[in-house]
Amino acid sequence: MRPGAAGALADLVLALHALVVVFVVSGPLLIVAGRQMGWRWVRAPAYRWSHLAAILVVTVQAWLGRLCPLTLFEAELRAAGGAGLRARGFVAHWLHELMFFDAPPWLFAIAYSAFAALVLCLWQWHPPLRGWRSGP
Repeated sequence: MRPGAAGALADLVLALHALVVVFVVSGPLLIVAGRQMGWRWVRAPAYRWSHLAAILVVTVQAWLGRLCPLTLFEAELRAAGGAGLRARGFVAHWLHELMFFDAPPWLFAIAYSAFAALVLCLWQWHPPLRGWRSGP
Protein backbone atom coordinates (compact mmCIF):
# COMPACT_ATOMS: atom_id res chain seq x y z
CA MET A 1 0.00 0.00 0.00
CA ARG A 2 1.29 3.44 -0.85
CA PRO A 3 2.40 5.48 2.19
CA GLY A 4 0.02 8.36 1.44
CA ALA A 5 -2.94 6.04 0.94
CA ALA A 6 -2.18 4.12 4.13
CA GLY A 7 -1.98 7.35 6.13
CA ALA A 8 -5.22 8.65 4.65
CA LEU A 9 -6.95 5.37 5.40
CA ALA A 10 -5.54 5.43 8.94
CA ASP A 11 -6.98 8.94 9.37
CA LEU A 12 -10.32 7.66 8.11
CA VAL A 13 -10.26 4.79 10.62
CA LEU A 14 -9.46 7.28 13.39
CA ALA A 15 -12.40 9.48 12.33
CA LEU A 16 -14.68 6.44 12.32
CA HIS A 17 -13.38 5.53 15.77
CA ALA A 18 -14.18 9.06 16.98
CA LEU A 19 -17.74 8.71 15.66
CA VAL A 20 -18.14 5.43 17.54
CA VAL A 21 -16.93 7.13 20.72
CA VAL A 22 -19.41 9.98 20.22
CA PHE A 23 -22.19 7.43 19.60
CA VAL A 24 -21.42 5.56 22.83
CA VAL A 25 -20.75 8.57 25.05
CA SER A 26 -23.73 10.62 23.86
CA GLY A 27 -26.16 7.69 24.14
CA PRO A 28 -27.32 8.15 27.75
CA LEU A 29 -27.78 11.89 27.34
CA LEU A 30 -29.73 11.42 24.11
CA ILE A 31 -31.88 8.68 25.63
CA VAL A 32 -32.84 10.77 28.67
CA ALA A 33 -33.31 14.01 26.69
CA GLY A 34 -35.09 12.20 23.88
CA ARG A 35 -37.53 10.58 26.26
CA GLN A 36 -38.36 14.00 27.71
CA MET A 37 -38.67 15.55 24.25
CA GLY A 38 -40.74 12.70 22.83
CA TRP A 39 -38.12 11.50 20.34
CA ARG A 40 -39.22 7.97 19.50
CA TRP A 41 -35.96 7.07 17.79
CA VAL A 42 -34.11 7.02 21.14
CA ARG A 43 -36.40 4.18 22.18
CA ALA A 44 -35.93 2.25 18.93
CA PRO A 45 -34.69 -1.25 19.76
CA ALA A 46 -32.10 -1.19 16.95
CA TYR A 47 -30.57 1.99 18.39
CA ARG A 48 -30.70 0.74 21.96
CA TRP A 49 -29.30 -2.73 21.19
CA SER A 50 -26.47 -1.32 19.08
CA HIS A 51 -25.63 1.17 21.82
CA LEU A 52 -25.65 -1.51 24.51
CA ALA A 53 -23.57 -3.86 22.34
CA ALA A 54 -20.99 -1.14 21.68
CA ILE A 55 -20.37 -0.36 25.36
CA LEU A 56 -20.38 -4.04 26.31
CA VAL A 57 -17.75 -4.83 23.66
CA VAL A 58 -15.58 -1.96 24.93
CA THR A 59 -16.03 -3.11 28.53
CA VAL A 60 -15.17 -6.75 27.81
CA GLN A 61 -12.11 -5.69 25.82
CA ALA A 62 -10.93 -3.55 28.73
CA TRP A 63 -11.33 -6.39 31.24
CA LEU A 64 -9.48 -8.76 28.90
CA GLY A 65 -6.69 -6.20 28.49
CA ARG A 66 -7.18 -5.92 24.74
CA LEU A 67 -7.04 -2.84 22.58
CA CYS A 68 -9.94 -1.80 20.39
CA PRO A 69 -9.77 -3.34 16.91
CA LEU A 70 -10.08 0.15 15.40
CA THR A 71 -7.01 1.28 17.34
CA LEU A 72 -5.07 -1.75 16.14
CA PHE A 73 -6.23 -1.27 12.55
CA GLU A 74 -5.17 2.38 12.59
CA ALA A 75 -1.73 1.41 13.96
CA GLU A 76 -1.30 -1.27 11.29
CA LEU A 77 -2.21 1.17 8.54
CA ARG A 78 0.23 3.77 9.82
CA ALA A 79 2.95 1.13 10.02
CA ALA A 80 2.11 -0.08 6.49
CA GLY A 81 2.53 3.49 5.32
CA GLY A 82 5.97 3.63 6.90
CA ALA A 83 4.94 5.90 9.75
CA GLY A 84 4.31 5.42 13.43
CA LEU A 85 1.25 6.46 15.39
CA ARG A 86 2.78 9.88 15.92
CA ALA A 87 2.83 10.64 12.18
CA ARG A 88 -0.62 12.19 11.82
CA GLY A 89 -2.07 15.30 10.33
CA PHE A 90 -3.38 18.19 12.42
CA VAL A 91 -6.99 16.97 12.68
CA ALA A 92 -5.98 13.35 13.25
CA HIS A 93 -3.55 14.47 15.96
CA TRP A 94 -6.25 16.31 17.90
CA LEU A 95 -8.84 13.56 17.43
CA HIS A 96 -6.31 11.16 18.91
CA GLU A 97 -5.52 13.52 21.78
CA LEU A 98 -9.23 13.83 22.64
CA MET A 99 -9.90 10.10 22.50
CA PHE A 100 -6.91 8.52 24.21
CA PHE A 101 -5.71 9.00 27.77
CA ASP A 102 -2.70 7.66 29.59
CA ALA A 103 -4.05 5.81 32.62
CA PRO A 104 -3.76 2.35 34.12
CA PRO A 105 -5.80 -0.28 32.23
CA TRP A 106 -7.76 -1.24 35.36
CA LEU A 107 -9.06 2.33 35.60
CA PHE A 108 -10.52 2.09 32.09
CA ALA A 109 -12.10 -1.28 32.91
CA ILE A 110 -13.82 0.19 35.98
CA ALA A 111 -14.93 3.35 34.15
CA TYR A 112 -16.32 1.37 31.21
CA SER A 113 -18.09 -0.99 33.61
CA ALA A 114 -19.72 1.93 35.42
CA PHE A 115 -20.79 3.41 32.11
CA ALA A 116 -22.19 0.04 30.97
CA ALA A 117 -24.12 -0.18 34.26
CA LEU A 118 -25.63 3.24 33.53
CA VAL A 119 -26.64 2.11 30.04
CA LEU A 120 -28.27 -1.02 31.53
CA CYS A 121 -30.12 1.11 34.10
CA LEU A 122 -31.50 3.22 31.26
CA TRP A 123 -33.20 0.08 29.92
CA GLN A 124 -35.19 0.02 33.17
CA TRP A 125 -35.73 3.78 33.53
CA HIS A 126 -36.37 4.50 29.85
CA PRO A 127 -37.15 1.16 28.20
CA PRO A 128 -36.90 0.71 24.46
CA LEU A 129 -40.00 0.16 22.37
CA ARG A 130 -41.08 -3.41 21.75
CA GLY A 131 -40.22 -4.89 18.38
CA TRP A 132 -37.56 -3.67 15.98
CA ARG A 133 -39.35 -0.65 14.55
CA SER A 134 -39.41 2.83 16.00
CA GLY A 135 -42.50 3.94 14.10
CA PRO A 136 -46.02 4.38 15.55
